Amino acid sequence: MDADRAGTPREGGISTLVVVESPAKARSIQKMLGPGYEVRASLGHVADLPERELGVDVERDFAPTYEVKKDKKPVVEALKRAAKGKRLLIATDPDREGEAIGWHVARLLGYDPKEPLRVEFHEITPKVVRQAVQNPRPIDQNLVDAQQARRVLDRLVGYNLSPLLSLEFRKRALSAGRVQSVALRLLVEREEEIEAFRPEEYWTLEGVFALGQDRTLPASLYEVEGKRLWAGQGEKEGKLHLANEAQAKALAEEVKGRSYRVVQVETRERRKSPPPPFTTSTLQQAASSRLGYTASRTMRIAQRLYEGVDLPEGTVGLITYMRTDSVRVSPEALQAAREVIQRIFGLEYLPEGPRVYRNRKEGVQDAHEAIRPTDVRRTPDSVRKYLSDEEYRLYDLIWRRFVASQMRDALYDQTVVLLKDEGEKPRFTFRASGSVLKFEGYLKAWG
Repeated sequence: MDADRAGTPREGGISTLVVVESPAKARSIQKMLGPGYEVRASLGHVADLPERELGVDVERDFAPTYEVKKDKKPVVEALKRAAKGKRLLIATDPDREGEAIGWHVARLLGYDPKEPLRVEFHEITPKVVRQAVQNPRPIDQNLVDAQQARRVLDRLVGYNLSPLLSLEFRKRALSAGRVQSVALRLLVEREEEIEAFRPEEYWTLEGVFALGQDRTLPASLYEVEGKRLWAGQGEKEGKLHLANEAQAKALAEEVKGRSYRVVQVETRERRKSPPPPFTTSTLQQAASSRLGYTASRTMRIAQRLYEGVDLPEGTVGLITYMRTDSVRVSPEALQAAREVIQRIFGLEYLPEGPRVYRNRKEGVQDAHEAIRPTDVRRTPDSVRKYLSDEEYRLYDLIWRRFVASQMRDALYDQTVVLLKDEGEKPRFTFRASGSVLKFEGYLKAWG
């Protein structure tokens, strides 16, 4: 690589070409890097396995053959012209797909992927992007190989099985796939379980007790002669099971007309801890239940929030990278969250130290952080007028979840009351329970 191509600054000119996936991301990063850099978009993958043949040599260690995608040939030619005499930096997304896109772009433009040309960042903010540009690394071949293995498996399964399905069922456009076929199998097995399920009858008894002239207490039958009522399917040793309506009605007649007294009142404090910050899957679940967004809609909106929004101080990404299964958070972000909690909610909502969440599943990729605001001090209301309604609602959800994850537990007083029938040998025990919220804690932000 000659000195000019390596990116030696030239006065008044552009010395570095930066390649990203999307035009929106390109515009954001261009504004952050300024003169001396040209940021262009690859518009996703530029190369793939051939459309009309397998493209995988099963005799040679399943080696793939790639070709430039038809609709990306003009893009690749434009990138080649733009790269002439310049240093190349690859700033695609920090995951397998982004690494593979960068690998293909580098090779097609005549650059060695082993050279330090890959820049990685997990949030699109001026400080982070500029730091990343100053610290490039080689393309991570392990990530490229991982993406390549997935793509080859996709082709081996889909290319061979899809035509057979269409032929067997005499329908066009039937497809099989590495993921979809397994998912379909799970759905079929679950449906078979549902169809094979035979519901079994069981009964419970509920009573309403008069405590005074205007007060009542609803309670459930808990024990009969020391045998606890089993409100489930099937008999259970040492438990009382009401298997049909006749049994339940007969027992109901026995408990009626008796006087009962409160024999125990027990109140305990119960704590409820906040959930961790979002991963991709938990963000999609929360956006579905709270906002009514589909998974694909959630990810489209999150992509826009990640790639950059125009604010008075400049273009900035509002959230960290949204494809992650990690709940890890940087120490700097934790400290910023604690400052915001104290300022907005008060010291009583702040735990003694930061909450550190750990991934429960083995094999979780921990290179990314959880999904969080890039600057938690940027409250939803402060950026609302710069966002669409759906962008605001999703950012508000992410901000509140992250802030709540660093707040104190919610506290409840949980009370259990036991009532027994009066008599020499009480037979029936009823149980009532309830809880009262006495300190909101994290629910103040995530109610």
